[in-house]
Parts: sequence; C-alpha cells; structure tokens
Amino acid sequence: MGIKYHPNRKHYVASHPMAGTEFSGPWAAKPGLFDGKAVILCDTEESDVRALSMVRRMYETLQMRPVFMDSSSHDRHAAYVSHISHISSFALALTVLDQEKNERHIFDLASGGFDSTVRLAKSSAEMWAPVFEQNASNVLSVLDTYLSKLEMFRDAIKDHDKEKIASLINSSNKIKKILSK
Repeated sequence: MGIKYHPNRKHYVASHPMAGTEFSGPWAAKPGLFDGKAVILCDTEESDVRALSMVRRMYETLQMRPVFMDSSSHDRHAAYVSHISHISSFALALTVLDQEKNERHIFDLASGGFDSTVRLAKSSAEMWAPVFEQNASNVLSVLDTYLSKLEMFRDAIKDHDKEKIASLINSSNKIKKILSK
C-alpha cells in the first residue's frame, strides 16, 4: 500500500529538498546548505492545508524556495537534473579506477574539474540504488538521451571534426544562461 491510499494521507506533505552533499548523516550538516535552494512540494492538493502550511513554514525558515508540481513531474525532472549527475559521476569514477591503475597518478593529476565531477561518486549506494530502481523509467529515458549525446561527442572526436566538437560545446554552453538566473 503506497502513501496515496494511506488513511492519514492528508497529514503527509510530499517534499524533496533539492540540496545536499555527497555525505550523509548528522555530521554532514553545513550552515546555509538550504539557502536559496528549491524544495519540491508534490501533490499538495492531497495534503491538509494546515499540514502544508506547517511544512512550508519549515522550509521557508531554512530559506528554501518552494516549487509545486505533481509527483510524476517531480520524478521526471529529478531524473534530468539530479539522478543523471550522480550516474555520470559514478560512471566517471569507475572509468578512471578501471583505466588508471596508479592511484598516485589519480591523486596527483586530479584537480578542480575532476574533483567537482566525481564529487557525487562519494554518495551512498544505500540511498541511490533505490532511487534509480524506483524511478527506473525516467532514469532510463535520461540515460538514453545522455548516451546519445556522448556518442555525438565520440563520433566528432573520432572524425577529427573540430567544428562539430565546437558546435556541441557551444550548444552545451547555453546552460550558463539558465543556471546564472
């Protein structure tokens, strides 16, 4: 029986703070971690107004921005902006560990870009394996798109097509405008 059919469903407010680190547990707490970050409030029409009000006040106290959507939209969007980042990080870490047998080289040569890209690979399997399993259809859709983009880069590099490589990079740079708002 899911939460949807629970007799006390109205007392529950489905929410997902879009903030965190690769660490877990109370020792991972950081001041200001939630400041300005979004919190997704899902299916709020199913929650009692008083419960919703209390949860909103809690997140506003943490200085979070409420964003409202249905749970299906949440699952789809989270796969694109969160789940794929974690999978990419896990895959990159596995690739480096598989190919670079000298741990000292990894330590000596890894700098800002690598560190920030594989930071999420330190995340807990106990948390992420169930997320990927429970949101499998959205995650698989995102992975298919991601693999297609990787193949575009692979083909352009293989063909020594500098213009195509530059075009892909320039197209990806459009994310700057979105993230700097």
